Amino acid sequence: MSAPDDLSALWTHEWTRADWTRRNTLDALARGGLAALLGGGGLALSGRAVHAAEDDTVRIGYLPITDATALLVAHAKGFFEEAGLKVAEPIPVRSWSALVEGFAAGKFNLAHLLKPIPVWMRYNNKFPVKVLAWAHTNGSGIVVGGKSGIEDFRGLAGKRVAVPYWYSMHNVVLQYALRESGVVPVIRGDAGPNECALQILAPPEMPAALAAGKIDGYIVAEPFNALGELRAGARMLRFTGDIWKNHPCCVVVAHESQIAARPEWAGKAVDAIVRAQAYCVKNREEVARLISKEGRGYLPMPADVVIKATTDYGPAYEASGAIRHREWAAQRIDFQPWPYPSATKLIVEAMGNTVVEGDAGFLKGLDPDFVARDLVDDRFVRASLRRYPEWPGAADDAALTRQETLSL
Repeated sequence: MSAPDDLSALWTHEWTRADWTRRNTLDALARGGLAALLGGGGLALSGRAVHAAEDDTVRIGYLPITDATALLVAHAKGFFEEAGLKVAEPIPVRSWSALVEGFAAGKFNLAHLLKPIPVWMRYNNKFPVKVLAWAHTNGSGIVVGGKSGIEDFRGLAGKRVAVPYWYSMHNVVLQYALRESGVVPVIRGDAGPNECALQILAPPEMPAALAAGKIDGYIVAEPFNALGELRAGARMLRFTGDIWKNHPCCVVVAHESQIAARPEWAGKAVDAIVRAQAYCVKNREEVARLISKEGRGYLPMPADVVIKATTDYGPAYEASGAIRHREWAAQRIDFQPWPYPSATKLIVEAMGNTVVEGDAGFLKGLDPDFVARDLVDDRFVRASLRRYPEWPGAADDAALTRQETLSL
């Protein structure tokens, strides 16, 4: 097992020059909203984002996790340029709060965000964000200490678990699993005997916190689960894609004003992302090496960790109980860009049952059908899917609908 300091050292990397995260901004975002946070920095929110550069250059912000793979591969393979766009070097940041802040401030015009975050931004903070496509499916899990004796979600009673963001797929899926197991999720103090205490922790801090015994488990995107398994003595309790079949995790977002002013730009950007996802599906190990520390260095993780995070979904996980629905034929992480409306509706409904910090009253009057139409602009990804033969069946409208499947 690596020492906690060794795990943290993985993040002492040359790209930290771009890590402009302000500590504690996440709490400010949750409690005061984007307007309060950005207003405090002298930036005013309006119906139009404040852009650092009014040009056609693609400016990507990302967390160094596999959720960003499609954006990073599109950059690395030159797909943006081949679509006719200029693209700047992607900028990594350390936390979701930093990415949300950077996107809202106009530092980035293309980013990946956890699926519930745009719901919160658009309807609680009135920020004009639009979802253009899914960035990936699955790609997350919950890990616990290897010697903890925790075998299922009932075993999390009386324990403390870290989540990356209140408005995250991780928080939604974890709380669903806890409720189904008879455990009450709470976000205050220590957990009672039938409760599980949740806390926010930036993804890079999770493996070290688990190794140090500060938390009993964490739920997060890859490659932090793989890192925990390989370096922090963690054990995979359950894959989220084995609870919600092929669920969205991160989505590709842009500013509504950017799309309205430059629809051709949006279409070309989505073309590059659709191509990248098709490439990822066919070249999983190559892609893992490409984005790893030994490759282009988009992620500060060694290749063995990233390869495990993108490919290891084998029978050992069935034996341990981390996979219970092999018939779903899922992958540890997968890629398909189409934003199924049924998933957006389910997210809105599930968020109403999910405990979060701050005022979530905006969810009470939110109509899931309206959100599915209003939040997502699917015209570009629909056109891209029909242009590229790598996505068979996309020309059939029936293939663009599905029924969501959740099962513990």
